[in-house]
Amino acid sequence: MKQDIKWGIIGCGNVTEVKSGPAYRLVDGFKLVAVMRRTLALAKDYAERHHVEKYYDNADALISDKEVDAVYIATPPDSHHLYALKVAEAGKICCIEKPMAPSYKECLDIYNAFEELKLPLFIAYYRRSLPRFDKVKTLINTKSIGNIRYVHWNLLRTPSPIDLSDDYNWRTDAKIAPAGYFDDLASHGLDLFIHLLGDIKEASGVSLNQQDLYTAKDAISGSWLHRSGVIGAACWNFGAYKREDNVRIVGSEGEIQFSVFGDDPIVLITKNNTNTFTIENPKHIQFYHVKSMKKHLDGVEKHPSTGQNGLHTAWVMDKILVSCKTKKSAK
Repeated sequence: MKQDIKWGIIGCGNVTEVKSGPAYRLVDGFKLVAVMRRTLALAKDYAERHHVEKYYDNADALISDKEVDAVYIATPPDSHHLYALKVAEAGKICCIEKPMAPSYKECLDIYNAFEELKLPLFIAYYRRSLPRFDKVKTLINTKSIGNIRYVHWNLLRTPSPIDLSDDYNWRTDAKIAPAGYFDDLASHGLDLFIHLLGDIKEASGVSLNQQDLYTAKDAISGSWLHRSGVIGAACWNFGAYKREDNVRIVGSEGEIQFSVFGDDPIVLITKNNTNTFTIENPKHIQFYHVKSMKKHLDGVEKHPSTGQNGLHTAWVMDKILVSCKTKKSAK
């Protein structure tokens, strides 16, 4: 790859303000040269605040810009398929916010488009690149808890003020995110478990809408089996009385406890000892993810979250949700 890769961002919402956008300027060899929002005034405001030269209110214009080598798609997931195929047609590098797309079929379309043209495709499952979870993976690989038996995750949320209001929220619009916050949040955890414990070969689930606050699902449970023989299960409920984010990876000689979204200490429990590890996340939480993309493009190391990985996570989520639909229709 040439020394400086020039990026454009489609969709400059909240996720790009601190979490991701600045990383494309801070990583050596990357430059952020163009941004796009549907409202030109907002695109201009973002560009001025983040010192970006060009701004657009038309995604096609950014994608076709000859100075843009790579495109980061940070829009709601229902538009990922449309924009990703256009980026592939333009012959450019692409990174897509998670989830890759709302359905496995759309994800497969995206993956095939980039694979056929041998274009680099990354998915923003940035937890795979965080030092915090590198530590968890090291504890697993060094058999600190022996042979892994199962993983269990509880993710509970109280209804948010926007959930309780009549304000529109695309995250709970079934047309955009059929399973609501599951699509947005569970994807991170499931992808992380695949990273830590290997690919999944079976998955299923049940779901419903308990609160009737919005059109998407708000209560889902799932179970799965990793190819390694590790069993997995999780409960995601977005109408509980408290917030909880607790993962237990249990082995033959102990367990590891941590949260997917928090920065509380990692806890290693064995028969004779309990140890904790505090590893802070970077200010720009996608920094290591973006830095790893540069190393991948330079041929230094393989990025941990490529289109292939994103496709597999989408398959698992689809299996959980398709089984939900099947059970509902058979009722």
